[in-house]
Amino acid sequence: MTRTKRVAVTSPQTRLARGHRRANGPWRPPRLDGADTSHASWLYRRQRGRALLLLAALAGFLCGVAVLFKFVPGLDHLRLLGMPLSWLMLGALPFPVMVTLTLWQLRRAERLEDEP
Repeated sequence: MTRTKRVAVTSPQTRLARGHRRANGPWRPPRLDGADTSHASWLYRRQRGRALLLLAALAGFLCGVAVLFKFVPGLDHLRLLGMPLSWLMLGALPFPVMVTLTLWQLRRAERLEDEP
C-alpha cells in the first residue's frame, strides 16, 4: 500500500493572512488617525443603536405572535393548506419579517455611512 502525501487545503485569504504574518511578523490592522477614529466610533454607536431598535422590534413582533396565540385560542382550529394556522404563523411568518427588517437595517446602515 502506498501512502499519499497529505495536503492542507485552505482558502486564499487564509494563506494570505498566514503568509503575511510569517513574512512581516505579527499582523495588525492599520491604525486610524484621530478624525477617522472619532468618525468610526460615532458610526459604530449610531449603527449599534439602530440595530438594538431593530432587535427590539423583532422581539416585539415574536412576542406579539405568542400573545396572539394566548388571547385567540381558536387559531389551532383554523386551517390553511391543511395545516393549523398557528403552525404556519410560527413556521412561515417570522422569516419574511426578519428578511424585511434585515434589509431595512442594511439600508439604514449604508445611508448612515454615506453621510459626510
